[in-house]
Amino acid sequence: MEYLQLIGGLALLIISGKYLVDIAVKLAKRLGMSNLIIGMTVVAFGTSAPELLVSVSAALRGSPEISLGNVLGSNIANVGLVLAISAMIIPIPVQRNTIRYDWPIMMVSFILLSIFMLGDVISRVEGFIFVTLLIAYLWWQIHTAKKQGKKENEENSQDNAKQLPLLLGLLLIILSSIGLAKGADLLVMGASTIAHKLHVSERIISITIVAIGTSLPELTASVIAALKKQTDISVGNIIGSNIFNVFSIIGITAIIHPLHFNHIPFLIDIGAMLVIGLLLWTTIYPFRSNYITRSEGLMLLASYIVYIVLILSIKL
Repeated sequence: MEYLQLIGGLALLIISGKYLVDIAVKLAKRLGMSNLIIGMTVVAFGTSAPELLVSVSAALRGSPEISLGNVLGSNIANVGLVLAISAMIIPIPVQRNTIRYDWPIMMVSFILLSIFMLGDVISRVEGFIFVTLLIAYLWWQIHTAKKQGKKENEENSQDNAKQLPLLLGLLLIILSSIGLAKGADLLVMGASTIAHKLHVSERIISITIVAIGTSLPELTASVIAALKKQTDISVGNIIGSNIFNVFSIIGITAIIHPLHFNHIPFLIDIGAMLVIGLLLWTTIYPFRSNYITRSEGLMLLASYIVYIVLILSIKL
C-alpha cells in the first residue's frame, strides 16, 4: 500500500505541477505580464511547487528529515543528475552572468543553509532571512534583465487571443493545486512508512527517492531538450532552481513550521552539496570553454553515483 502511495503521490505531483505551470503561464500572458516576469516568478515558483508542498507536508506531519532531505537531495541531483545527463547528450552553454553572479549566490545559499542546519533547528527567523534573500534575488534578477533590454510584450499581445478563459484557468489552477497538495501528502506518507518498514531513516528515503522523484520534471524536460539539440538549456536554470530550493522552500517551510532535527546524519549530505557546488565551478571556470562538455557531465554524474553509494553504505 505504501508503495502505491509513493508512486501515486509522485505521479500526482508531476502531472499537477506540469499543469499548474502551463496554465499559470497562459493566465499570466492573458493578464499582460511579460515573458521575463513570468519566467522569474510564475514559472520559478510553479516548478518549485512539488518540492515546496512535500516539504511543508512533511514538516507538519512531524518529519523534518524529509523536508530537509528533499531540498538537499534535489540540489545535489539538479547538478549531479539533471545537468550531468543533459551535458552528456549535448554540451551545455555557460553565460557570463552565471559565472559572475548566479554561482556565487548559489554557494552563499548552500553555506547559509549548512550553518543554520548545524544548530539542529531552522527557526522562523532563519526562514524569514531566506525569504528576504529570495525577494532580493528576484528583484535583482528582474532589474538586471530589464536593463539588458529584453522586449517580449509584442509576443504576449499576439498570443493573448489564444489564451484559455479566465474562470476556466482559475478553476484548473485550483484543481492543480489540490492535486499537488494531495500528491505531496501521499508521497510523504508512503516515504515515511517505507522508511520505517525497511528500517532506514526518512533522510535516506527523502534524499534519494523523494528528491529524484520531485526532480523528474526538470530531468525529463532537460533530456528531451538535449535530445532535440536545443541549446537553450542553461546551467543558469539549474543554479536558479537550487537557489529557489533553499530560499523559498526551506524559508517558507520554516516560517510555517520550524524544523527541528539532528544535524549529525545530514553532515554527509551537507558536505556533498558543497562539494558538488565546487565541482560545478570547475566546469564553468573562466578562461575555459563556454560549455559544460560531455566529459565534465560524466564527471558530475560519477560524483553523484559515488554520493548515492556512500549514503547507502554508511547508514546514519
